[in-house]
Formats: sequence, structure tokens, C-alpha cells
Amino acid sequence: MQDTMQVVHIPRHGGPEVVEIVRLPIPTPAAGEVLVKMLAVSVNHLDLWVRRGMPGMKLPLPLIPGCDGIGVVVALGAGVTTPAVGTKVLVEPGHSSGLSAHDKAGNDHLSDDYIIRGEHFDGLAREYVTIESRYATPIPQQLDAVQAAAVPLVYLTAWGMLISRAQVRAGERVLVLAGTSGVGSAAIQIARDLGCEVVATAGSESKRQLCLSLGAKAAVDHSQPDWPAQARKAAGSSFDVVVEHVGPATWDGSMKVLARNGRLVTCGGTTGPMVSIALPHVFIKNQTIMGSTMGPRSAFPAIFKKVAEGAYKPVVDRVLPMSQVREAHVLLESRAVHGKIVLIPGQ
Repeated sequence: MQDTMQVVHIPRHGGPEVVEIVRLPIPTPAAGEVLVKMLAVSVNHLDLWVRRGMPGMKLPLPLIPGCDGIGVVVALGAGVTTPAVGTKVLVEPGHSSGLSAHDKAGNDHLSDDYIIRGEHFDGLAREYVTIESRYATPIPQQLDAVQAAAVPLVYLTAWGMLISRAQVRAGERVLVLAGTSGVGSAAIQIARDLGCEVVATAGSESKRQLCLSLGAKAAVDHSQPDWPAQARKAAGSSFDVVVEHVGPATWDGSMKVLARNGRLVTCGGTTGPMVSIALPHVFIKNQTIMGSTMGPRSAFPAIFKKVAEGAYKPVVDRVLPMSQVREAHVLLESRAVHGKIVLIPGQ
């Protein structure tokens, strides 16, 4: 094994040009840790937000981005017996102490000390990483590392939105905004697998066709002013659940198509942080607006089982060597991708 490794660094906030490739020493696993050789790391919108900087949030720069990654265990620290050397593992994106009431209730993602790799502390865009062994979760060994690397953050987030928060039921009508985004494509598949009728939105014909291939009954163009009417027509009624993560650009339309007793669940706002709400519409229709962040780590075995069975099919737009991480940021920022970009460390 060489002495140094390829690492992606964000030394300061700015455009894609600030992202650097550096070389750092390969770490040694401490007691309770494992050393994982990263096989594939995917790029998320979170990486873009970290690179640009988030108002009101001070990040520990320089920072290694990346919260999604699949690797293989190559060394064990003192006291560790599992996972064994040679095991293909998910490096879980979140971290908490495990001691809080939320942790003990199975809601680790709601703990006050919950932090995310590549945002609050160094992430996975590197050749090797040391982590606590409890966060190296074995996945079905036959899974392709590239496909599996496109799963963790977006499927866990969509799972948290649909299953943990909205508690969707078979037969319900579900609208998924931006259906070819990472969260959107995962939400379509999760809702479809639960027996829901899914309509999605997307901004181009090719993206709408992708939504249909993922299991949506119909897909409408959210760039058209009348997209809410088109979505309602496609479903034959208003929606029991709306999966929102776009924000101001689609919010008013999302509220318009929400049925009586409907639940709108949101995990973010890619077009901005502020929206308006007409309160009479909410209370007269008995509607619920839910926030959702990440999801419980206990969901990962079920998620990867669904992937192994073919029920969930992660969408990978392209695979790039990690040395082209700047290009990955440009492509994702320009919305020029249909699915995830996956980076291969060491190339």
C-alpha cells in the first residue's frame, strides 16, 4: 500500500474552481475503527452547498466533501472483529453519539449531536477513510459499488420523507417534484413499491421519460405555468402526499394540488429558503406540512435489500475519475445530468 492517498479538498467557498485534489497520508485505524478503501463516491447537491457556503452556517474548512460512498474493509483497529477484512460496506453518511433519547428510540437522525459527513466533518471523497466500525455497514456483496454509491443519502432521505414522516399507504396518490433528481427518483420508486399511484414533474422530455421508466404513472413539465392542473388531471384528483424539495419555484403549485387531509413533506429548497403559506387553505382542508431531514440508519438494510432485489434501481448518469470532481460540480450545478454522478477514487 502506498503512503499517501488522493483526496478532494474544499479550501474555501466559491465556484467549482476552488475544488482541489491533494495528497494526504493514509490514516491508520484506531481502536474501534476500520480502514476502508473507497471504491466509489457519489456527488450530491449537498456538496455544491458546502462548496458555495451556507448562510448562517460556519463550515470547518478545508473540508473533504462526500457523504455517499461504498468501499471495502482493508484493516481493523484494536478490538474490532466485524466487519471482516474484505467485506464490501456502506460508509454511513450520518454520525451521532448513540446516547441520546432519539438514538435509543431509533431516530438517530433527530439527535442534537447528529452530523453529516462532508458537511460538518470530513467526508468520503478520498481513497481511504477510517471510521467507527458501527458505521461500516455490510451490503449485499454482489451489488456493484458504483450503483450502490448512488443509494445512501437520497434513498435514506426519500425513505424518511415517505415512510417515517408521511407514512404513505398503498393506493394513495403521490406527487414527486423534480422526479429525476436523486431524492425525486428514489421517492418515485419507494412510493411505487408501496403500492401508490405516482405522478412526477420534470423539466425536459427526456427527464419525463425517465420518470415514467422509474414507475411514475405520468410526468408533467414543471416549467409550464399550468403544471399543477396537468398533474391533477393526470392523477384524476388532488394528491394525498406531495414530495417537495424544490421550494419557492414550485411551492404554490404543490399546495394547490394537495388534497383534503393531504400531507406535503419537504426536505429542502433548491430554489431558495422562503415560501408563503395561505393559512385558510391549510386549516380548511385539514392539511399537514411536514419537514423531514435524512432518515433513520436502521432503514439501510431494508433499502439495500430492495436494491439487491431490483425493486429500487439507483439512477447513475455517469462515472468519472475523482480527478474530474470539478467537472462533476459543473454538470450537477447546471442540471445537465439525469441521476447521480459517481466518482472513482484513485483515478
